[in-house]
Amino acid sequence: MHLTRPLRLPAAALAVAGLLLSTCSACTDGGHPASASASASFPVRDTAAPAPGATAQPATEATLSPLPAATPANLKPYYRQKLAWHSCGVPDFDCATMRVPLDYAHPSATTDLELAVARKKATGPGKRLGSLLVNPGGPGGSAIDYMQYAALGYPAAVTARYDMAAVDPRGVARSEPVKCLTDQQMDAYTAVDTTPDDAAEQGKLATADRAFAGGCKKMSATLLGHVSTVDSARDMDVLRQLLGDARLNYVGKSYGTFLGATYAGLFPQRVGRLVLDGAMDPSVDALESSRAQAGGFETAFGAFARDCVKRSDCPLGHTSTADAGKRIDALFAALDRHPLPTGTPRPLTEALGTTGVIAAMYDQEAWPSLRGALISANKGDGAPLLKLSDSYYERDDNGKYSNLMYANAAVNCLDLPPAFRSPADVDKAVASFRAASPHFGTALAWSSLVCGYWPLHATGHPERIPAKGAAPILVVGTLRDPATPYAWARSLASQLTSGTLLTYDGDGHTAYARGSTCIDSAVNAYLLSGTVPPAHKKCT
Repeated sequence: MHLTRPLRLPAAALAVAGLLLSTCSACTDGGHPASASASASFPVRDTAAPAPGATAQPATEATLSPLPAATPANLKPYYRQKLAWHSCGVPDFDCATMRVPLDYAHPSATTDLELAVARKKATGPGKRLGSLLVNPGGPGGSAIDYMQYAALGYPAAVTARYDMAAVDPRGVARSEPVKCLTDQQMDAYTAVDTTPDDAAEQGKLATADRAFAGGCKKMSATLLGHVSTVDSARDMDVLRQLLGDARLNYVGKSYGTFLGATYAGLFPQRVGRLVLDGAMDPSVDALESSRAQAGGFETAFGAFARDCVKRSDCPLGHTSTADAGKRIDALFAALDRHPLPTGTPRPLTEALGTTGVIAAMYDQEAWPSLRGALISANKGDGAPLLKLSDSYYERDDNGKYSNLMYANAAVNCLDLPPAFRSPADVDKAVASFRAASPHFGTALAWSSLVCGYWPLHATGHPERIPAKGAAPILVVGTLRDPATPYAWARSLASQLTSGTLLTYDGDGHTAYARGSTCIDSAVNAYLLSGTVPPAHKKCT
């Protein structure tokens, strides 16, 4: 696994993924939507990951400054364009495209991008509250695919009064997708050993990362320098205007919280009701973020192991979580020596097996599938774990990958300077990653190397986002979130001048519309009436 990324959607989301846009003329990728899952890839300072209940201290005093309130004259044509809505091929869902400048500093019609947009109008009853944009995370997750789930799976009280809307961010899915490798090359890349045992194996991994970065430059050279989170936040402001909303109403999950917080920092006066669920901390650097995320996956694995050892079918024993950890380590070591057959030309390597386990950490509803996959692996069959790994990378049964991981790297490597610039840098940091995550730390440390070979310098840097003057913003954090540690939610809520933290004492990645009546009631009240929950509110 070369890129760690935040979001797995609940099973209900997967059931409706791909309903739309099979006939959408707005699609720029041949009309094949990515799956409804998403994520994020992020990195840390030279200390162990903070405890789940701790408040992270901002790693920088730099702050994101707002843009001028008035729209510059050279950008007004984008804000004044008219969207030509048409049916997506499914009743009640509409599609369109919108034009945005490739480079906001130097807009030119000759280089404009076309971004795919979709909506489902409010169903009523009750007064319409405007549009509610959604983004599932990544970076690289399709917001349009997620909107399909949200329009049908969010609480009816919300979808009755908001037009559900989304734009696939630039470089993602249907919106001028970043491309880096062929599907066959991606198969090879995902299988490369990310726990190298010697200099030769380190060299092979570095060569693979160089080839990945080089492929992105070769296949997406023009776009590659213009897919930052700031760019996408500015695109959302254009869409807000085109939808007829004076303020942006938004639910962002995982990396979508960073996108939403960035919007608030750039356009505080245009903030409506923003829900930032599974929050990221914009003040930490790439290294700190990666290591903290490693700690998050360790916490999630501990929750899985505690549940597993109580069950008669647990493939990790029935004695203790420590014993379960030893058994998962033994499995990874065995895969390193002898990859398992899968009934396909692709054996289950240690890298793919580790990714399969991590994929199941995003949602406790996947724990039964992981137990079954581990039982099969213990019997010599790697196919079920490979299937979990493929779900993480969004590889379908025909061997076709979405562009999720290409966009993921492109955005992350532009947003922050790299965590590591050489294998020697990783080697020095591995011990601290192992301290944060004994079972996944080594793999996650080496997975952070790719940005060290990126063909472009980062345009972003860690910075706090105060968003002074913004309306109240609701930040949601889950105590045992595997991909966005709870400390990040505490930190973001404290940075935002108008931030309020809502806590979910639970497992899995993100909280809203995932089964907690308490969380849903609090978020619904905020979205429908602007009522923020009391300080320190905790849901179970």
